[in-house]
Amino acid sequence: LSVEERNLLSVAYKNLVGARRASWRILQSVEQSEQMKSNESRVKLVQGYRAVVEKELDDICGDVLQILDKYLIPSASTTEAAVFYLKMKADYYRYLAEFKTEDARKSAAESTLAAYQAAQDKAAELSTTNPIRLGLALNFSVFYY
Repeated sequence: LSVEERNLLSVAYKNLVGARRASWRILQSVEQSEQMKSNESRVKLVQGYRAVVEKELDDICGDVLQILDKYLIPSASTTEAAVFYLKMKADYYRYLAEFKTEDARKSAAESTLAAYQAAQDKAAELSTTNPIRLGLALNFSVFYY
């Protein structure tokens, strides 16, 4: 993909996932609030909708991860493109780790770490002021936080 196509793909998926991540966080908050009020009927409603949002997040992240692994990462023609795609892969695994539980969360976190480390290794070839390298460093630090 060209730089413009790469950015369009990234923004498109970020918009799809961003709204759902925000919804999920709000639903988590509402669920906790209703649990504190012992309002079990509302808790069940919120849990049901949260499950729908989690399924959508899982599907969207799965789609982009498949595209990255099957097509984009193997065909990256420049170091910048390879780092961009590996960072994107790590970001989407990080999004999965935000809402998964138990073994699925551990697996997503391990995949996140592996992808960020691969991106960081490859990014060593780029200038220290390269925007993609800087974005990688920022997102990697968010993961560690």
